[in-house]
Amino acid sequence: MAEMILREALAKGLKEALDSDPNVFMMGEDIGEYGGAYAVTQGFLEDYGPDRIKDTPISEAGFVGAGIGAALGGLRPIVELMTINFSLMAIDQIVNHAARFRYMSNGQFSVPLLIRTVTGGGGQLGATHSQSFENWYASVPGLKVVVPATPYDALGLLRSVVNDGNPIIFAEHALLYGSRGEVPEEWYEIPIGKASIKRSGDDITLVAYSRMTHVALEAAEILSERGIESEVVDLRSLRPWDEETVLNSVRKTNRVVVIEETWKTGGFGAEIASTIQEKAFDDLDGPVARVGGLDVPAPYARNLESETIPSSKRILKAIAEHYGI
Repeated sequence: MAEMILREALAKGLKEALDSDPNVFMMGEDIGEYGGAYAVTQGFLEDYGPDRIKDTPISEAGFVGAGIGAALGGLRPIVELMTINFSLMAIDQIVNHAARFRYMSNGQFSVPLLIRTVTGGGGQLGATHSQSFENWYASVPGLKVVVPATPYDALGLLRSVVNDGNPIIFAEHALLYGSRGEVPEEWYEIPIGKASIKRSGDDITLVAYSRMTHVALEAAEILSERGIESEVVDLRSLRPWDEETVLNSVRKTNRVVVIEETWKTGGFGAEIASTIQEKAFDDLDGPVARVGGLDVPAPYARNLESETIPSSKRILKAIAEHYGI
C-alpha cells in the first residue's frame, strides 16, 4: 500500500474526476493561480486550463449560485469554499436552492453539486474562522454531508460523491491535511453513509468524526493501558449517518461516548445520543455521554483555544463521570 497525506489523496480524487468526465469543472477562491488555500489544487490550472479551473471573486453567494445553475444545466461542478465559515454568505443558495430543487420539481431536476470546504478550529484563526457548521447542514433534507478523517476515507468518499446526483457538503478538517495514512493502489470507493470501526473493543464505544476520530483513538490508547478496550466508530458522514454500526457497537459494549468538535449545544452528537437512547436504551449500563466544544466563540490565543476543543483528557473525564471507569 502506498502512503500519502490527506491533501494528496484529495488531489488524486479530484484529478480522477476531471480526467474521467469533461462535464466536471472546479471553481472557488484562489484554487487556480494560487494553487488553493490549502494547496490541494496546486498545479491544476496548468494541467486543466482556465475553462475547468476557475478562480472566482470573493462572493460565495455568487459562485455557489453559479455552481447550482451549472449543475441544473447538466455539468458537474466542484465548488471550493475556502472555509465553512464563509458558507454563511451562501447559505440561502445552499439550503433554499441546491437542497430543494429535486423535491420542488418532483424529481425533474437534480443538482449534482459538490461543495468542498474546510472546517474546524485549532489553527489560531480567531472566532470567525474556526467554526464547525457541518452539523447545521446535516439537519437539512436534500443535502448530504461527508466528513473524512483519513487519507483512505477522503479518497474513497470523494470517488463516491463525484458520481452522486445530489448536492453534497464535503467538509475537510483544516488540521488533517498533513495527516498520513495508507491508500491502496487498486481502485476502491466508500459508500456515503457507512461508518468505519477504526478500533475494535468490548468495553466502551467512542463515536466520533473528522478530527475527533483521532482524538478518540488517543483516548482509546490511554484506556487500553488501563485494561479497558474501546471501540472507536468513525461516522465518516453525517447525512446519511450509519445508525446500524453505532447501535451494534453500543449493544456490544453497553457504554458510549459521543465526541464532536462543534459546540455541544445543538451539536450533531445530540442526534446520535437521542437515537441510541431511543433504540438501544436497554443495552446501556449508564447514560449516553457527550463531549463537545465549549459553548464560547473560539479564542485567538492558542492556550485558550485548545481548552475549547475536546481532548483525550476530557473524554477520559466523561467516561469516569458517567461509568466510573
